[in-house]
Amino acid sequence: MPAWLNALAALKYDEQGRIVGDSYADVASITECQAQQVETWSTGEGHFMSHSEGYTRRRLLTLAAGASAVFTFGPVGAQSAPPTGTGGKTMQTRVIPSSNESLPIVGLGTYRGFDMAPSDPAYKNLAVVLNALFEKGGKVIDSSPMYGRAEQTTGELLSIHEPRSPAFLATKVWTRGREEGIAQMEQSFSLLQTDRIDLMQIHNLLDWQIHLPTLRHWKEAGRIRYIGITHYTASAYEEVEAVLKAEPLDFLQINYALDDRGVEKRILPLCRDRGVAVICNRPFGGGGLIDRLQGKPLPGWAAQVGVKSWPQLALKFLLSHSAVTCVIPGTGNPRYMAENAGAGFGPMLTDAQRQQLIALVS
Repeated sequence: MPAWLNALAALKYDEQGRIVGDSYADVASITECQAQQVETWSTGEGHFMSHSEGYTRRRLLTLAAGASAVFTFGPVGAQSAPPTGTGGKTMQTRVIPSSNESLPIVGLGTYRGFDMAPSDPAYKNLAVVLNALFEKGGKVIDSSPMYGRAEQTTGELLSIHEPRSPAFLATKVWTRGREEGIAQMEQSFSLLQTDRIDLMQIHNLLDWQIHLPTLRHWKEAGRIRYIGITHYTASAYEEVEAVLKAEPLDFLQINYALDDRGVEKRILPLCRDRGVAVICNRPFGGGGLIDRLQGKPLPGWAAQVGVKSWPQLALKFLLSHSAVTCVIPGTGNPRYMAENAGAGFGPMLTDAQRQQLIALVS
């Protein structure tokens, strides 16, 4: 690691996280020596903050982590993950019914994988995860206040991404009460470092009648672009169905996997009929699905649909359903992100191929 990054770790801070004492001299030295090296990733103006702006531990750690990722893995936007045999073609997209906007069909979930501070050695890998998503044509990044530090990490990494990232940002409100909901969503704007969120979702339908008017108002004002609801368990499907029938919504995020197909009976057809885009969470069924499949050979037709692994095939099974708009497998591993994104290329599965996969897990 460059010496100046080690110097950052040795700086001293007060209770508010601001640099104190002679440490400012160290910062001056660091910034003078490194200003040119970090020009492409720092504040967007090609320099660190001046003394008059003030330094905080959070800001310096953010910049240091971003620089470490760049210096370790090469410039943002460079090839950073193994190719997936897509032939350089663009990831497939699906139309969001309420707007006709096209959305890439494979995104990224940030649960667990992005709950990480800049001081964690694995933090630097997350910049490469985002590169892998964007290089393959993906956009959707889904987060939540309940995912620990994930929103803040996402905001930090996107703020130093050059060129400006194409991210489609989705997050959630998950609390009771109108004012509490507003406060939580305002915090999400701050942590994500954005003045507009693409998709705001009411998580697990918690207090949805209270939050929905706020979301509608913010959509009209342009602060959010789309409104959605989420859930992850079959026990909530009846309520999900009732809300979908009663309220005009842009998105539903719901659990769907090769071994968890309960939404196929009523929820997915209803979304198709109501013009609601569908994002699939838990696309690997909580993790056990892939473990069970790994010991089996891929079907003989896998190469014909551009698939090289069971995770890709599990995702492509979901994407082959006409009501599904996007899948968001979660990962903090660049190689897994590149592999997952590969499911967005090549032909979709036929009904016969889908039935063959169902038989494998039944």
